Amino acid sequence: MTEISNVNISENVPLPSPAALQRETPRTEALADFIAHQRQAIHDIIFGDDPTFLMVVGPCSIHDVEAGLEYAERLTDLAKEVQDKIMLVMRVYFEKPRTAVGWKGLIMDPHLDGTDDIPTGLRQARQFLRDVVALGLPTATELLDPITPQYIADLICWSAIGARTTESQTHRQMASGLSMPLGFKNTTTGAVMPAVNAIQAAMQSQTFLGVSDDGVASSVTTKGNPNCHVILRGSDTGPNYDAASIRETEELLRAHRLPLAIMVDASHGNSNKDPMRQPDVLRKVVSQLSRGNHSVIGAMIESNLKAGSQRYPQRKEKLDYGRSITDGCIDWDTTRNLIHETYNTLSQA
Repeated sequence: MTEISNVNISENVPLPSPAALQRETPRTEALADFIAHQRQAIHDIIFGDDPTFLMVVGPCSIHDVEAGLEYAERLTDLAKEVQDKIMLVMRVYFEKPRTAVGWKGLIMDPHLDGTDDIPTGLRQARQFLRDVVALGLPTATELLDPITPQYIADLICWSAIGARTTESQTHRQMASGLSMPLGFKNTTTGAVMPAVNAIQAAMQSQTFLGVSDDGVASSVTTKGNPNCHVILRGSDTGPNYDAASIRETEELLRAHRLPLAIMVDASHGNSNKDPMRQPDVLRKVVSQLSRGNHSVIGAMIESNLKAGSQRYPQRKEKLDYGRSITDGCIDWDTTRNLIHETYNTLSQA
């Protein structure tokens, strides 16, 4: 008989159910309380009840959990120093959208060898999130695959939908059912309206195909996620963190009766993909705050133990500890000094 199904499928490996993975790496009641408290704190920042500046800071992606945990320990100490003005949330990215091809993140390829051991990747991601939260540090990630949240979302305090997926109906539906605050980025072309549309869609009840905690295909109906905001990340043609771009975004939000809550991603188009420009982007954003613009609620910074990025693929043992294998980052000393500088500026405002 002629084969007409699964013609291009070479392998189909069953995954453990989300419930089974959650039992393997459970969250304690204390961790659940901490996550709920951090989500509420971010909600208060988004809706203007708390003037604390929200900063999502950390590696472009987690490829080495040991180096990632060292970074988390340092960031935990720093967070305590600035907590009265800045809420630091660690960027814990496990999934990487690729323009063409490349490493797709720890969940998809945890061994960095092309074996795509997704069950191990999910286990490592969940364990890493629990370790970070146990330090007393809130977590942030970009959610790319719509099945992933069932495995790890209970350990995430804030999440993002990226520039390539903001216009995706699948991701807007997924966002409508997520339990944490979430930012939608402008598109790679710089358009902000799709992010506004995405917020409106995510706030509504949605029904879509999903996976239950038992790992069974299901019809999911959501209540809608009211805790969404815009992220300005620039575009291929230039930045959009200047005062005029902020005002244009405010006008869009007002016109659609959405909270004036804007986060600026200091990387990507806003830094012209040069990580060393991120500090200048942040300084200019904070300067707008000090002049009375309160619609900018926070910023994102790509930061690692060491600066820049390194060539990948290459043999795992050859990789430089603490240096990104995806987008370039600023190093730890630059990060610490920048956050202290931001703290001092906000204290004087």
